Amino acid sequence: MSTYVYGITARSHPALPEGMTGVGQPARPVRLLTAGELTAVVSDAPEDLRPKRRDLLAHQNVLAETGAGGCILPMRFGSVADDDDSVTQVLTERAEHYQERLRELDGKVEYNVKATHIEEAVLHLVMAENADLRALAEANRRSGGGSYDDKIRLGEMVASAVKAKEAVDAGEVQSQLAPAAAAVSVGPESTGWLLNVSFLVARDSAERFLAVVEQVRENHAHLELRVNGPLPPYSFVEPGPAQSAGSTAGAGAGAQ
Repeated sequence: MSTYVYGITARSHPALPEGMTGVGQPARPVRLLTAGELTAVVSDAPEDLRPKRRDLLAHQNVLAETGAGGCILPMRFGSVADDDDSVTQVLTERAEHYQERLRELDGKVEYNVKATHIEEAVLHLVMAENADLRALAEANRRSGGGSYDDKIRLGEMVASAVKAKEAVDAGEVQSQLAPAAAAVSVGPESTGWLLNVSFLVARDSAERFLAVVEQVRENHAHLELRVNGPLPPYSFVEPGPAQSAGSTAGAGAGAQ
């Protein structure tokens, strides 16, 4: 039977709560696989696993319960290995790497920050910043709206200016938040968002990081910022001893 992997922790990690269960219906008992100084938190993998709400929450609950006792390297939802031996083999082969990551991520959490433009506000802003746009818009207004070509030209110039503003704003937000974090991971492009970045933050610095987010929000009234966290540091763990099941590819529990 395939093995579902929730995360990797140190062998010295406290024992799991008795009776802990994970994904599946009925829920599979969670167990430990140990190799050397590392332990993988696993269960049997259900057949035809899908990212249903119950299973997503079960995955997150196992990580939360285990993480309460110490650092765990979280795997994304749907991480399945061929069998138990495959898991312990990878733990052995990559022991040095996982031990280094456990040391680095101990006491840290992830905050994912996404940003998008507030349409009306950014249009006003790019018009105010661009004399050519203002001149063309005024010329069109004086001529009763302008010709078809003039309208197309104005629309293209506005779209170009907004696109350029997206790049500038994304860079500014990331550069202002980065000093308050221990590490930064740029996420994949996300439809509708000009910024999708995760920040690794020490738990005892979380309030300071969130205060910086609020300052950035106040200084960029034309932006909508969405912050999700604290999360397990999904974006700062390299792929583990399992592959995402084909049916759940892209359905990471930590993806927003």
